[in-house]
Amino acid sequence: MNIKSHFTFNKQQRSGILLLLLLIISLFCIYWFVDFSEEDTLDTSSTEIVSIQNELDSIRLVEIENRKPKKYPFNPNFITDYKGYTLGMSNEEIDRLLQYRKEDKWINSAEDFKRVTGVSDSLLAELSPYFKFPDWVTNPKPKSNFKNYKSEKGFSDLPAGAGNSFAQKIDLNKATEEQLQQVSGIGEALSKRIVSYREKLGGFSNDVQLYSVYGLDASVVQRTLNLFTVKSPKDISKINVNTASASDISTVPGISFEMAKKIWEYRRLHEKISSIQELEKIEGMTERKLQLIQLYLSVE
Repeated sequence: MNIKSHFTFNKQQRSGILLLLLLIISLFCIYWFVDFSEEDTLDTSSTEIVSIQNELDSIRLVEIENRKPKKYPFNPNFITDYKGYTLGMSNEEIDRLLQYRKEDKWINSAEDFKRVTGVSDSLLAELSPYFKFPDWVTNPKPKSNFKNYKSEKGFSDLPAGAGNSFAQKIDLNKATEEQLQQVSGIGEALSKRIVSYREKLGGFSNDVQLYSVYGLDASVVQRTLNLFTVKSPKDISKINVNTASASDISTVPGISFEMAKKIWEYRRLHEKISSIQELEKIEGMTERKLQLIQLYLSVE
């Protein structure tokens, strides 16, 4: 076999091989000595980029803040383990508060909260704006000289001035509209309203209920009680104020749901009411409302 003939090139072939070698060598030189890395053409220090970055950071901070648990006004006397944890209190601070409450003691100010729990000033400053205490704590009502006058029927009757004796008076539960109109200040409209209210109650249980008739002035009530009184009182099934809900208490005629809620809150804060007379401390409680409450609520 003649191998030599395979390695024999003419002049044109030799020129082509040489050109190919030069091209390969050139490519290797370009690869080693030329930097092909892309330059960062975006200038992050420009005013536009900095403004966009600041806006993104602001949105991120707002989102982080929105994800935090919302704080609502609360009574610090009723903080639970979980509530204390979400507020940022330590286990020791929560335990001090719970132990204080077990001793039947109450926190009535931000200073009390710090003294009992030992929280830091910074945490107190964050939490105290959300503390909500009952009105009778934040705006204590001066004690009145209320007296529980006992009538011959066993309940308080407001003074009605000079008038007929009990035997001479007409039974308020049997009085007609015409008889009621004998009182100065009571016309046809008010006499109808008194009878309608009596029917709504199923009968009066005590003279004090007459004050709850809409539009009936106190002085007119007193003149009415000179001639009329409850002689056949309706029996009332009293509600235990220590177990009643705010909705139950609001069923008392003449007592709004707002006042019922205050009574319920007072009971819950004190855990138990020992006497109906305690309720006179509640903001908005009048002597007449307290007399109405005594008709419908009991302490057991």
